[in-house]
Amino acid sequence: MDRRTFLSRSAAVASSAAAQGHGLSHVLAAAQSVEPMGLDLQRHRFGVNYTPSRNWWFCWNDWDADPIKRDLDAIAALGADHLRIMLVWPFFQPNATYVSPLHLERLDQLLTLMGERHLDALVTVFTGQLSGLFFMPPFRRGPDGFYTDPAMWTAQELFVRELARVMKPHTNLIGFDFGNELNTCWSAPTTAGDAWMARMFALMNSVLPGQLHINGVDHHPWFEADTFTPQALAAARFPVMHCYPFWTGAVKYGGAMDPPSVKLLAAMAALIRAYAGTQQKPVWAGEFNTCIMELPEKGQAEWLEKSVTAAIEQGVSWFSYWDTHDVNRKFEFNPLEYSLGLLTNDGRVKEQGRVFKQLADAYRGKAVVFPKGSAPTPPREWTVDGTWKWLLDWMGWKAKNA
Repeated sequence: MDRRTFLSRSAAVASSAAAQGHGLSHVLAAAQSVEPMGLDLQRHRFGVNYTPSRNWWFCWNDWDADPIKRDLDAIAALGADHLRIMLVWPFFQPNATYVSPLHLERLDQLLTLMGERHLDALVTVFTGQLSGLFFMPPFRRGPDGFYTDPAMWTAQELFVRELARVMKPHTNLIGFDFGNELNTCWSAPTTAGDAWMARMFALMNSVLPGQLHINGVDHHPWFEADTFTPQALAAARFPVMHCYPFWTGAVKYGGAMDPPSVKLLAAMAALIRAYAGTQQKPVWAGEFNTCIMELPEKGQAEWLEKSVTAAIEQGVSWFSYWDTHDVNRKFEFNPLEYSLGLLTNDGRVKEQGRVFKQLADAYRGKAVVFPKGSAPTPPREWTVDGTWKWLLDWMGWKAKNA
């Protein structure tokens, strides 16, 4: 089952250090040791996609700052310097002409709490899908109206401007991410998708100038025709890749520690540079994990070390792991979603959390070494099979199913 199928089916349906006996002062000292990194795309950064330990992202509607503070202390203690945070669109904008002041105030508070712990923020905007659950605004207009309907643009612009007003005073901003994998919610012909993307970049750059704005799509547009062209995505200031061996189909071509899996980040970065036409294009691993449910903690930690090391050798700039905390099993999710964190839901540091800290401590702030020579030629066929053939050839891996 691919991720698109999973998403459509799903529509129907105490800090880490304190836990180990170190106490809050140890946590805060560790947090303060992480210095702001700025927007230098030629130096490595390490962050995480935030999953609140208490009540997941439903916490926007059931706000309690204390468990969030504990989460952020634990995350900073792992060496993270940034978080990608998810705005659930209909919670924040329940009507086309209205953005909730209460939710904006909670965003303002979260950004402040993050800043106190030297954690920079990448803020998603049009998050209509998250971990397989769909959150559609009541004023949506058809499957592709998101990109083409003038009334939808008016609502989107209002939301972006209201968010920018609240975000602008904060000094710990990276910028906006358009949403969480927009193309899993709203698809359109690539001409419409690319045109909307260009217009949205222009709006975001006008309301939050000097920041870094991205379009965090899933892997599909890089592999096949899906809403945005890889050429337009690769032309952005900082192209983003979401890399999961399970969802991309890498597991069809080898085991969890074989090149199709552990070199997926490196190979997708090479693919992006092929479409960009230059080896000097910075690339951000905006989401990555195995999503291989059978892989134990030690296996996940081994995969993390091998994958990030291979990606650094390929000149990937920034890394944002999916995700911070395991999801509480009181909520109904696909079983894959419950155990993806660097920390358990109650704050225990997992094996992959320890490896993440080692990687962050070793490489954070170091200069990115980009590949030499000319960029490779893109795949001849913009299809899943054609793209996978290209990736496997780049890896030098001959699989039975290739």
